[in-house]
Amino acid sequence: MAMANVNKGEIMDQVKQQIAVANAQELLTQMTQKCFRKCVSKPGSSLDSSEQKCISMCMDRFMDSWNLISRAYGQRLQREQQKY
Repeated sequence: MAMANVNKGEIMDQVKQQIAVANAQELLTQMTQKCFRKCVSKPGSSLDSSEQKCISMCMDRFMDSWNLISRAYGQRLQREQQKY
């Protein structure tokens, strides 16, 4: 029985890790698409300095927003778990 619990725990850890990787990939994809659409009007072989600055600022704002939402969501989950 103890061996089954260890295996379940390991499996759950692996699943959580895979979900975290998938979430990170989705975040990167969304951020890239949104910032590219916002900042690059004429795609070419390189980015000019204004496009580079725009993308950098866009990605910073996107990550700040993501972190804010993640913290708020985590705090809400903790409050909900404390209720039960």
